[in-house]
Amino acid sequence: MKFNISYPITGQQKSIEVDDEKKVAIFYDKRMGAEVPADTLGDEFKGYVLKITGGNDRDGFPMMQGVMAKGRVRLLLDKRHKCYRPRRSGERKRKSVRGCIVGQDIKALAVVIVKKGEQDIAGITTETVPRRLGPKRANHIRKLYNLQKKDDVRRYVVRRTVQKEGKKPHVKAPRIQRLVTAERLRRKRLYRKNRLEKVKRNAEAAEAYVHLRNEWRKAQKAKAEAAHAQALEAKGATTATKTAQAAAPAKGQPATAAKGAPATQGKGQAAAPAKGAQAPAQAPAKGAQGKAAPAPAPAPAKGTQAAPAKAAPAPAQKGGKK
Repeated sequence: MKFNISYPITGQQKSIEVDDEKKVAIFYDKRMGAEVPADTLGDEFKGYVLKITGGNDRDGFPMMQGVMAKGRVRLLLDKRHKCYRPRRSGERKRKSVRGCIVGQDIKALAVVIVKKGEQDIAGITTETVPRRLGPKRANHIRKLYNLQKKDDVRRYVVRRTVQKEGKKPHVKAPRIQRLVTAERLRRKRLYRKNRLEKVKRNAEAAEAYVHLRNEWRKAQKAKAEAAHAQALEAKGATTATKTAQAAAPAKGQPATAAKGAPATQGKGQAAAPAKGAQAPAQAPAKGAQGKAAPAPAPAPAKGTQAAPAKAAPAPAQKGGKK
């Protein structure tokens, strides 16, 4: 089995080959993230503790954290998973990955030194490789150099000199991210001030709109009330005119009506007779004989006896004696 050993403190990395199964057996059945003592790898590894970070099987399929299997499996992966890089937006693909449990089919195992032993390992702990690129974020720079909040992190940026043929050498440094400066604080105060002023303006505009809307509603209400009052007044004038015309006498008729008669008559109705007056005679029915029927005798006055009616002559019989 091949071991890729790295030491973050010095930045060094080294690969060693171990063919003895007895020395490698201590790593079998261990999961990714497990810390394993490396005493069995040799005398130079006494006291060292290695942490398993990954590996590949003999066919090159990588180990995937979270897959609790000792062999190879096929999973549907998307951009959220490791061991797969989609080429199109929203793409998913079924890929073969190796489980996170170490077995005999593992060809290469990646480990990190989490605890240094008694002896130094040549090429890993003996030399220190300077960092080509330093951290960019302000808090990461403070953490690297153990700085305080008041310290200026711009003085601790990792700089490097770039030399090109035919050109003067120049120094390059990363642009610090999340750096709080006086200019940034001034812009922040200005932004906050503008937001407060905008909120105040919006409140004033809303209040002015409510006032204008209430005034408009009052004007509309007053206008509607005036129109309603004018309509009622016009209706009352029309009613009074009709009443006066109905009460005025027509031409050629006496000015005063009979006592007890109503002042006005309904349309299409005849006037009712006065109290004690005789009832008018009824007109003959349409289609009757040319001779009008005799009118009924008038009713006797109150307190007088009715005169006896004359006997009608008997009709002559046809062909009889004269």
